[in-house]
Amino acid sequence: MMKPSKFAKDVEPGVIRHALEGDRHACEAIYRIFERPVYTLALRICQCDQDAMDVLQETFIQVFTRLHQFAGDAPFWTWLRKVAVNCSLARLRKRRQMPVQWSDPASTAVTNDAGIQMDLTTALGKLPADARAVVWLYDVEGLTHKEIADQFGKSISFSKTQLSRAHARLRDLLEPNREIPCATTATP
Repeated sequence: MMKPSKFAKDVEPGVIRHALEGDRHACEAIYRIFERPVYTLALRICQCDQDAMDVLQETFIQVFTRLHQFAGDAPFWTWLRKVAVNCSLARLRKRRQMPVQWSDPASTAVTNDAGIQMDLTTALGKLPADARAVVWLYDVEGLTHKEIADQFGKSISFSKTQLSRAHARLRDLLEPNREIPCATTATP
């Protein structure tokens, strides 16, 4: 069983009510609780610190503008995360043609059989933006292929194809000398 993250306990309903009433301290409390996870999500999807900061700000502008739309039937983080993902994907669409650099000091390094060390974040950085976003949303955030397809406005097969190709590319980058098993054919 997965251990809930520190922000999974969510926001007290009274805090949301006070934020709806315009209480600055309640809004700040919400921001402080979710600032880090929103920034981390945006950084993983956008792959750029400045874009992640912009997404963080845009997310909370939208959250506080649309707070009245939060129905309360799911955890607040679930609703807020959807807003953050949408803002991140919108940022990707804006900057699709511009090259970005991946920078994450807390990355995980992987050493392959040849002794070559390939940083996982570097490998993710070599993926196209859409593929990287699909990998992050599926493998880390736990979204379904349907949810990802809805986020991109594409079909479910788009999500599955992007994920499959991205996983294959990551395997090639992280394990370039691995043996690929061949299918055996029966001889008559």
